[in-house]
Amino acid sequence: MTTPLDSIIFGPLFGAEEINGLFSEQTYVRTLVDVEIALARAEALVGVIPATAAEQIAAVKADKIDVAALTKGTLRSGFPIIALVQELRKHVSADAAPYIHWGATTQDVMDTASVLQLRGAIQILGKRIREIAGYLAALAEKHRSTVLAGRTHSQQALPITFGLKAAGWLAPLLRHAERLAEIEPRLLVVQFGGAAGTLAALGGNGLAVMQALANELKLGTPAMPWHTQRDSIVEFGGWLSLVTGSLAKMAQDVILMAQTEVAEVGESAEAGRGGSSTMPQKSNPITSELIVGAARMNASLLSALHNAQIQEHERGTHGWQVEWLTLPQMVTLTGGALKHAAYLAKNLQVDEAAMRANISRANDVILAEAAVFALAKAMPRPQAEELVKKACMIAGSENKPLIETVEKLAGDSLSEGEVDWQALAKPDNYLGESDKIIDRVLKDATRKGGRVF
Repeated sequence: MTTPLDSIIFGPLFGAEEINGLFSEQTYVRTLVDVEIALARAEALVGVIPATAAEQIAAVKADKIDVAALTKGTLRSGFPIIALVQELRKHVSADAAPYIHWGATTQDVMDTASVLQLRGAIQILGKRIREIAGYLAALAEKHRSTVLAGRTHSQQALPITFGLKAAGWLAPLLRHAERLAEIEPRLLVVQFGGAAGTLAALGGNGLAVMQALANELKLGTPAMPWHTQRDSIVEFGGWLSLVTGSLAKMAQDVILMAQTEVAEVGESAEAGRGGSSTMPQKSNPITSELIVGAARMNASLLSALHNAQIQEHERGTHGWQVEWLTLPQMVTLTGGALKHAAYLAKNLQVDEAAMRANISRANDVILAEAAVFALAKAMPRPQAEELVKKACMIAGSENKPLIETVEKLAGDSLSEGEVDWQALAKPDNYLGESDKIIDRVLKDATRKGGRVF
């Protein structure tokens, strides 16, 4: 059975075409060939191999490589590089052929190729994050005064604004952009160490070749080969899981707010999206569901990636293969989640009237804290809390607004004008520092020199 990520039917649900292309067989073979060509050029530059040999190697085209031969070779040796070198040698002279893959080991080529793939993915993922951040910033600004019930433990708690909620979705993405900038120099480095990480086959030229190879590929140079030091790979996997987790927090909020009984938002105005095969009234939050699914899968895969970090001596036995199975999936799922999150943030339908109606339907109990603090200016706080608690029970049982009930219960215990009941009854007047908090997040998003916009 085809896996969902590879399926023609399900693949588009979980991935993004631009990311999928980076991990296609054709792209991978081309990247492997690019690394071998860059190695030959670097070694010629340092004087390790003849320049004429490097020229011939550099002229080999990736589309001339027999992928079926790589498949057979991989089944025999467990890796595609032996077969790749054999294929490359078919396209150069007998004099140049021995200089292909000179002084390198299989993992040097495969790891460096993987880093090049990840570099391409990072460019796409970073661009997507900036796109989503732009949409969320616009939502935060547009709805900075749109009041809705803030919920804790899934129950109405205090008044907030939808702008504040959108800012809460945005803020983690800004931090993820910063994290990515910090991770890149550690991740995007060349791998070149030879058989056991000593570069012995190149005599005294090993580190010079490493630097030249990095220059050819526009990658950084590590302090030493990292064949069994996989922390940067795992760090990037953690970043992928963090990103999808933050997107899923937004998606989970949307799922809850889109429930029929709540109906404060809808995923989009697109007709037929999320439809049911049997219930015409349904508009399922399928976009959000896919984001949450990707996040939960990435969280599970991250555990496997951490396990892959445990490797033996100078070259591992199986951890590397576990990495092959997990990291491409995580990148693909993150690309898909970002694609869906961009659609969601761009097309989200906000029902301001429903937000206010839900507050009223709950008899304005989100103003309970505001009532306590208003009464506490005129009576002991424990007494104020007891009075408001009683008012909440009455408001619920008699379906009356909370502040009206509090005013009636307080009666003659307060002097006239001691509490501005009219102002207290407006949720808009108990938003705290929401406006300033939104401003702080938006300022962070547009900070000078930032990577978001």
